[in-house]
Formats: sequence, C-alpha cells, structure tokens
Amino acid sequence: MTGDDSEEQRVQATVRRRRWEMDAFWAEKAISAVLADPQVQRVRAQVQEAETQFGLELRVHLQPFQDRYDQAVRDGDTAVLIRICPGKHGWWGRICVLDEGHETSMEEPHWGHNSDGRPIAWVGSAPDDW
Repeated sequence: MTGDDSEEQRVQATVRRRRWEMDAFWAEKAISAVLADPQVQRVRAQVQEAETQFGLELRVHLQPFQDRYDQAVRDGDTAVLIRICPGKHGWWGRICVLDEGHETSMEEPHWGHNSDGRPIAWVGSAPDDW
C-alpha cells in the first residue's frame, strides 16, 4: 500500500462519515417536524391514553410480574432479570416485566410501568429495540 492509497482511503472514510452525519441531521429535522405537527401530537396523546387504560385493565392479571421484577432489582437477582422480556423500550420510559417470549407464547402485549409509575401496556417494539 502506498502513501497515496492510504490518503485516498482516509478521504473516502471522511466523505462517508460526513455523508452519514448529513443524512442523520436531515432525518432528525424531518422527524422533529412530523412529531411537532398538532395532529400527530393529538394522535400521540390518544395512543398514550389507550395504552394507559389497557395497562390499568391488565394490572390485576399482570401485577405479580411487576412485583417479581421490582424484587429482582432490589435483590440483584440476575437469574430472574435475564428471563425478562428484552423489550425494554427505555427510550420511551418503559420496561416490559413479562417473561421473554411472552408475545408469542402467552399472547400478551408488553406490560409494565411508564416513567411516571403508571401501569401501561403496548404492542410492538420501540425504536431502541432495534
């Protein structure tokens, strides 16, 4: 490899990185514009209300899972914690406390508490699950 090849590779890597940064910048601008739209805000509020209602309805049935999770966190019981659903949804302030695979085996939605401590149930994955 000559010095010219090395320089060319550094230039190409810089161009790729800069292109990625610009794409990410414009994608974030577009997403922010969509999320700021009043209709999107209205729909978001309706979804949150429905998820909260669904969470409250399932609480009687699923609260023992939250209690188990809370106890495992207090005790540092990793054996319990590794069996919990990997759908943490931390970006959205949610941690699913059901067992891994629950969506297929138990046909249950994700269930836990939101960052405000209210029970919440939701279907699907959040972007930070990817």
